Amino acid sequence: MSTMSNTQKQTKIFDARGIAQIGVLSAISAILMIVEIPLWFAPSFYKIDLSELPVLIGSFAMGPLAGVMIELIKVLLYLFIHGSSTGGVGDIANFIIGCSLIVPSALIYKRNKTRKSAIIGMAVGTATLIIVGSLLNAFVLLPVYAKVFHMPVDALVQMGSAVNSSITNLNTFVIFAVAPFNLLKGVIVSTATTLIYKKISPLFHNKMQKR
Repeated sequence: MSTMSNTQKQTKIFDARGIAQIGVLSAISAILMIVEIPLWFAPSFYKIDLSELPVLIGSFAMGPLAGVMIELIKVLLYLFIHGSSTGGVGDIANFIIGCSLIVPSALIYKRNKTRKSAIIGMAVGTATLIIVGSLLNAFVLLPVYAKVFHMPVDALVQMGSAVNSSITNLNTFVIFAVAPFNLLKGVIVSTATTLIYKKISPLFHNKMQKR
């Protein structure tokens, strides 16, 4: 790991190399956001992507502030490339939900940069992701989607019931579709980060240490 102080590391985020790293990770993340995989236990408008992987890697390498910046630029790039079907509401929620995973993970890892700390951080981040994602879906996203597509929320619940018989109302929709969706995403992103971070982290740290 880098021997620089935390203050120096934060400062280096805003130099040319730090900005370039943030830009590259944001671009990769935006591309991954476009590649979506449907799930068997949730309706078709719930698709998983790996866009948080570069964000989490950047958060571990450069700190939580850099992670938030990468997450924000990712969403803005996606909006520029793909546009928004929810008037930006879904994209703002995507930013908040993404931060709910990366910020706790990076804050815990920053205090003690060990494998154990990283795993604990990602576990806390995944739990936060599930809670924040469930609340936002129940009170913001699902009502917005229903309004955009000119249908009652019950119609979305019925779409969930068609693929998952455990879904019978909004509460069970959140419990059996939204929460497992965010759990799966958190586990996949955390596992991938655990497997590859140590292999690629020298690229970030070596660059940050150069004068």
